[in-house]
Amino acid sequence: MKIVFWSDFNCPNSYIGLNRLRQAIEELNLEAEWEMKPFELYPTAYDVPTNSMATEYVLKYGVNPEDAYKIMDETEKIALEDGLNINYRDLRLTCTRKAHRLIKYCQNKHPKISIDLIFKIFEANFIDNEIIADIDVLVKLSSDLGLDENEIRNFLESDSYDFEVQIDEEDAIVTGIEAIPFYMLNHREEQLTVPGAFEKDDFKIAIKDMISGELESKTFI
Repeated sequence: MKIVFWSDFNCPNSYIGLNRLRQAIEELNLEAEWEMKPFELYPTAYDVPTNSMATEYVLKYGVNPEDAYKIMDETEKIALEDGLNINYRDLRLTCTRKAHRLIKYCQNKHPKISIDLIFKIFEANFIDNEIIADIDVLVKLSSDLGLDENEIRNFLESDSYDFEVQIDEEDAIVTGIEAIPFYMLNHREEQLTVPGAFEKDDFKIAIKDMISGELESKTFI
């Protein structure tokens, strides 16, 4: 099965949804090829933290600070139910462009570890609250998976794959993707689009229907 998904490392629902989908794939004992495509929620964010997430919610969505904290608290509770102990309140918002470039590079050069690196970056951002725009952080996460530190550092210090990230983001606009996470599940001649972080069991039902050929008779989406 080939799974293509648009996501961003600053999106908690992207982390939650991908975790659910990966668990569904594992529980069904399936092998999957994963391809992440970038969709930067905060394209003007800086490499150095400026605003808190609560402030960003106020600026971007027009909610008051109290409501912003309620939203983040609810997101933390949902994540915890899925085994993800995220710390959304203390997340320091930074640019995700380097992280997206790194994933594009690894999907091309080191595809076997790319999905693991995706999860490590999500974890570093949402659980450990590290600065994922920091090259040192990204190099450490990569080296933990066995990649050469010098290779990754040299890549990140260049502008390689920046154009590819832009192309993917423009492709999302052309495709009509307006929100993330957004998944495309492909099995043989069947394709299922899933707009959102569905429950794990719903993912499992949809995947089983794709494999059995019963998808067209269902109303999953």
